Amino acid sequence: MTAPTQPAEIVREYGPFEGHPAIHGITHDGERVWAATNDALLAIAPASGEVAQRLPHTCDAGTAFDGRHLYQIAEARIAKIDPATGAVVATIPAPGQGCSGLAWAEGSLWVGEYRARKIHQIDPDTGAVRRSIETNRFVTGVTWVDGELWHGTWEGDESEIRHIDPADGAVLETLQMPAGTGVSGLESDGKALFYAGGGSSGKVRAVRRPQRARAA
Repeated sequence: MTAPTQPAEIVREYGPFEGHPAIHGITHDGERVWAATNDALLAIAPASGEVAQRLPHTCDAGTAFDGRHLYQIAEARIAKIDPATGAVVATIPAPGQGCSGLAWAEGSLWVGEYRARKIHQIDPDTGAVRRSIETNRFVTGVTWVDGELWHGTWEGDESEIRHIDPADGAVLETLQMPAGTGVSGLESDGKALFYAGGGSSGKVRAVRRPQRARAA
């Protein structure tokens, strides 16, 4: 059976932000959206779009928040960061090559491995891989929300936000982004929206979650 596909509903765009030409990762701390740029993490107030905080840090890919700390992929490492000060309190190795998306759920970090088309569940203290999920597209962002696993993908001029089965990677539902609108980093606010990084556009886009996905 073919998974249902619908156009993504972009409800707001943020940025680009001066001095920060690209977005590499996205997370949400319950109040603010954090965007990983080349050399800093930016905390964005969703209502105003203003940058409320800036933490200098090398940011190559995905970002996550566990309720207390930020996690940021930088080259072959994942840094655990105090969001109040920007201090790195720990680091662990990133699994595989070319890691991309990052999310926190169920006491684990979930790491997208871009070209391998995999999502790894890893131990946040050691980096040990607990299990891996294969998908059939490049992975550019990862988020868990209401017990559902979603990931972003971006190949050529096409990008999607996809709901997949965490048991076998089967695609359950797809949101098709407009042509030329990439997804680099993905996170939910736990409510009605996804936030998607826009790569070299320097923008962050708020995308409405499907009603069916929020029914639970």
